[in-house]
This record gives sequence, structure tokens and C-alpha cells, in this order.
Amino acid sequence: MNSIGEECTDLKKKYDDCFNSWFSERFLKGDHDDSVCAGIFKVYQECVKNAMKQQNIDFKEIDKEVLGTDNEFKVPPTGNS
Repeated sequence: MNSIGEECTDLKKKYDDCFNSWFSERFLKGDHDDSVCAGIFKVYQECVKNAMKQQNIDFKEIDKEVLGTDNEFKVPPTGNS
């Protein structure tokens, strides 16, 4: 699966590869130190944030609690009003 921003897809692949390697080779063997992928994750995260800004995606909407609230079954606003 590609990233939200085309310019982030290579970074996503690098992070996914790092995470999968860490998970199978370390985490499942009891090593829970996830710092090995922290650097590439931070770079990828910044790329995604920039892509979201370019696509006018509001960060507040991402963190908004919806499940289990009155908003769960409401149609989201289209932004055209």
C-alpha cells in the first residue's frame, strides 16, 4: 500500500521493512526495544504530516474520538458548506 503522499511511499516502505524485521527478529523473541526504527519513523511521520497539509487534511479530525459517541453514525461534513 502506498503512503498518503507519493513522495512518502519510499519512506513508508523503508519503515515497514524495518518494523517487520524488528517485529519478527526481536519483538517475538522478547526484545521490546523499538528504538531501532525510531529514526526512519520520525522522517516518515514528518513527510506524512507535510502531505496532509498539502491535501488540506485537518489534524484535529484525525485525533477526534468518534467510535462510541453520538458522532459515530453521522455523515462527516464535506467541507463544501
